[in-house]
Amino acid sequence: MHAQSTASSERTISLRPLSPVPGLRTERAPAHMLFGSAELASIPLPYDRNAEIYGEGEAADYVYKVISGAVRTYKVLNDGRRQINAFYLPGDIFGLEVGQEHTLSAEAIVTSNIVMVKRSLVLSAAKRDGEIARQLWSMTASELEVARKHALLLVKSAQERVVAFLLEMSRRMAGTSSVELPMSRQDIADYLGLTIETVSRTLTQLEHTHTIELVASRVIALRNMPRLSLLNS
Repeated sequence: MHAQSTASSERTISLRPLSPVPGLRTERAPAHMLFGSAELASIPLPYDRNAEIYGEGEAADYVYKVISGAVRTYKVLNDGRRQINAFYLPGDIFGLEVGQEHTLSAEAIVTSNIVMVKRSLVLSAAKRDGEIARQLWSMTASELEVARKHALLLVKSAQERVVAFLLEMSRRMAGTSSVELPMSRQDIADYLGLTIETVSRTLTQLEHTHTIELVASRVIALRNMPRLSLLNS
């Protein structure tokens, strides 16, 4: 059962950065490269917590990269529930669509710096540079694999979903045994297709068996990796 999102109670209203100019160069901020190409470099733009980066149905004119912070992509279902599709962390690229419009919305989870580069520039550069084309293909294949794994995750038990999520976050954060999550438990619930109460109860159960330790509201220490791996198998 999917969670009825209550994230609105946590949110602050925040607007997108005004008049973003992706190609702008200044002396105060270094440009960051997309796909490692200086041709696809841009100045990071700041986004406040919960600020919308793009909305579902908007023209997919840009490709984005997280420099700092974290991003969620999501869809609001017909009954008002929110289904989070993916989380993006520093270094991750997102927003590249097959069609001309975004199929999901994207928001900054916390205060974030995001690079945005014209999609047309990325595609043109890929035609000239084999390495960029290879990275573009790799990113597309990776996105498909993430979507496949997420679909499979949603048919598992609540405990298996939560454990799989913690292990995935640990892997993406350089294999650290203490995971500092940028997202809220409501975000986790909406990603795993659970209620926030089920997520909290499952975390508490894992702590009682000394499998994890809830160090802080968003800091979780993975105390028994063999057991976590067994629960995820």
